[in-house]
Amino acid sequence: MQLIQIDKARYRKHLNRVIIGCGLALAAGSLAISQTLIALFPDESGSHFHWNLLGVIVTSITIGWALNKYRGHDYMTEVVYVWELKQALNKITRKMAKLKAAGREGDPQALLAIHYSYAGSRLLWQLDDNTITMDELAIKQAELDSVAAQFNVTLNTDDYDDSILKQF
Repeated sequence: MQLIQIDKARYRKHLNRVIIGCGLALAAGSLAISQTLIALFPDESGSHFHWNLLGVIVTSITIGWALNKYRGHDYMTEVVYVWELKQALNKITRKMAKLKAAGREGDPQALLAIHYSYAGSRLLWQLDDNTITMDELAIKQAELDSVAAQFNVTLNTDDYDDSILKQF
């Protein structure tokens, strides 16, 4: 997955609308389904927990289906890209201990994966205005650059492919 610069304002606007839309759909759908089921199948004890739960489950599945169906739509481009980037970074994070150990020994693939993780994290943090941890990331990046220079490894995020994680 290539790192690309995306329009922060467009991303935030679309993400906020998707989140609000999903929240409203969940509330409306859950209530509509559960109230319909309660009206059709009333419980003499007054407990309608199972109908309410079923309403939430059905509506959640429907929202998930709709998001998946429209993930290729132009409106969802930035939202889906960030979601996929977060998944890619999570894959790296789960292997980070092994990657760092191999990186200290000069493994170019490990160094590349770490570099991609740092660059991707920087991109995400800038989109989310999470600048508090940027100084810490800059220190880690400088350390990584030092190790890469020591082993004469050139790091370019465009060279990263998640298939290299299989060896760690």
